[in-house]
Amino acid sequence: MAKKAQVKINTQAQNHTQTQLRHYCLQVREGARSFENAFQSVARMILESHIEKVVVNARTTYDFSIFRQGKKHVIGMYDEINSFVSYVKDAAEGGSSKEMAFVLVGEPGNGKTFFVEFLCTQYRAFLSQPKNRKYTFRFKGIDALGSYGRISTIESQTYEDPMILAMNLFDDPDENRTFLARDIGFDDRAIDKLYDDYRPLGACSGYIWNDIRSYCDGDMDRMLAFVEIIPVPLTESLGTVTGKYPAKDKITSSAVDLLGEESIQRLLHITDTNNPYRFDLRRGALARVAGGGIHFADEIYKNKKDLVQVYLGVIQNRNIEIDGYKWPIDTLIIATSNNSEFNRFLSEKEEAPIVDRCRICYVSHNTNYKMQSELTSYAIGTEARTTLTREALHQDPNLNYAASVATVLTRLPRSEKLTPIETMKLAAGEVAGEKSIKTLAEVIDTLNQEPDITKRFGQKGMGQRNLGRAIQLLTESSETNEGRCMFAYDVFRALERIILDYVSEANDRAKYLEDLKLAKGLYRERIMTEMFNAYMDEPLAIRKDVMNYVNMIIGTDAENLGPDKMWKYKDPQTGELRALKIDDRFVKSVEERLGLKTEEQRDTFRTSIRKIYGQKISVDPNYDFMDNLELVKAVTDVRLKSDIAGAGSLIGALANRTNEENQKLYDRMISTMLDKLGYCRTCAQKTIEYFCTQEDEN
Repeated sequence: MAKKAQVKINTQAQNHTQTQLRHYCLQVREGARSFENAFQSVARMILESHIEKVVVNARTTYDFSIFRQGKKHVIGMYDEINSFVSYVKDAAEGGSSKEMAFVLVGEPGNGKTFFVEFLCTQYRAFLSQPKNRKYTFRFKGIDALGSYGRISTIESQTYEDPMILAMNLFDDPDENRTFLARDIGFDDRAIDKLYDDYRPLGACSGYIWNDIRSYCDGDMDRMLAFVEIIPVPLTESLGTVTGKYPAKDKITSSAVDLLGEESIQRLLHITDTNNPYRFDLRRGALARVAGGGIHFADEIYKNKKDLVQVYLGVIQNRNIEIDGYKWPIDTLIIATSNNSEFNRFLSEKEEAPIVDRCRICYVSHNTNYKMQSELTSYAIGTEARTTLTREALHQDPNLNYAASVATVLTRLPRSEKLTPIETMKLAAGEVAGEKSIKTLAEVIDTLNQEPDITKRFGQKGMGQRNLGRAIQLLTESSETNEGRCMFAYDVFRALERIILDYVSEANDRAKYLEDLKLAKGLYRERIMTEMFNAYMDEPLAIRKDVMNYVNMIIGTDAENLGPDKMWKYKDPQTGELRALKIDDRFVKSVEERLGLKTEEQRDTFRTSIRKIYGQKISVDPNYDFMDNLELVKAVTDVRLKSDIAGAGSLIGALANRTNEENQKLYDRMISTMLDKLGYCRTCAQKTIEYFCTQEDEN
């Protein structure tokens, strides 16, 4: 009786295992599981996200929302992301890219590794969704075959998809097609689509399957009882699905790290010396990502020649080859390299075939100072900072601006057509006087013709790591710890130290120090505006005055302007009707400060402001002209002059606090800075002190 029950249980187990592969194939047919290669998976992941059109440096490009998700996401890199997406899409559609690796080349600290690691993280999250999950198979009950010793289960070493096994069940390809059509129910079109991604079984899977065939006398139902479908593990620390191989030194690195090697433990069990399962492929980094994964080769050209030759074979043939045995792999290969290593590699002409098999993407530094503010906040850190004595450390509200502007200016090449400030403003999509975005596009086109990559737009400058070092110097200084505040002006001193210590080339060092002076000038202008806002006891005082000037010059031509010079207009931000008295003296004073002496010059400037207003307000109703630094400076100077007889007298009043009135003004400004502008007592006092000096006057 017990024997009959045992037979019944065994039969049920056998039936269950027989249906496993068939059940998986049915799920693929119904769309509950997806059978696609690594390129198709990555392309689908990216293209299913929200896609937006953006204008970057006068060119329309695309922005993919998947790279902008999460607390610490990719900033900028529009051209590089577009290159990567087009590469993956081309490979997914069977183009030449599928036989290439994607290599990011650029200066250290510009986000190459961060981009790849972010992509890998997103891909893991994408694969964790049930529909996108990767599956593989393992053979069980192998010890029954007799030549495998005590090895009872063998997993596919390269995480082959069960559909690959389904397309290789029989030696005859026509029999496989018949099986898929008759047993699973795929139509001819679906089978053709499956065979677009056909690849043979890896050496060991194929060998074991043949052993199983011999043992079962070709009975497919009995053979399928040996097959079990399992999900590919997504544990990041195992290096499966997404794996990284960092370049090592010449002694410790070997092809074994990538491909695998003969396993002594397996040889103790396997009696058949021809069995390719004696090679342990999981010892190498490639087999672990061979089932539709991403292989990341960090600093690929730093590897010794024979290892790069291994990469050449893998990139071109998408095979792991050991002693003539082959294991086809399905892997997206992404690599990084810095400029100097890449140039050294290029100079060795015999290495041309490897570069020929790579899609090179030159990664530039971020040149948009507004976006840099997010990168700067990454460098400063999101956690609450403390001093060495564990007291709360305040952050000057101008610190991010000062650091961002200084680093971005070092990344902008000099040009005869544009000043560095104009280039910086145009690159951030702002107004730069008479200069248009087309001028910047021409400058970029000219620079990008340079054969020397480092002379191209944004390719050279202070990277994110240098900025991080500067922030470290700032936080460790005694002034910061004593005052319990990261004062913005101190960041220039820290950056200067980094330039002197870490920039080896004399020409670059001289340029960066010049850029630092320009950044100090911009910081000075920002402080003038801050001081006016503090004086007016109004956080947005200067913004209101700038918009008043703009509305006044629009109102001077209005038809409904009465003799009392009162003009009614609709505020584009709130939609409310407002009245404004046009003050000709204020308008003329601002224009004199801008150096506009003749009526013709004034008319030209007013026309340009009206034109900008017409273009910007229709797209962004909140546009406030605060990016027009010359106009902001002129309005600030005029208001300071009209209110307190010039910035000089405000400086005098703040510097000389011997009388009660001056002391009251100083105290009132300090309290405004503390309560409304986000300063602490240390940075408020230091900012006023800096305002009272003549330093960095442009």
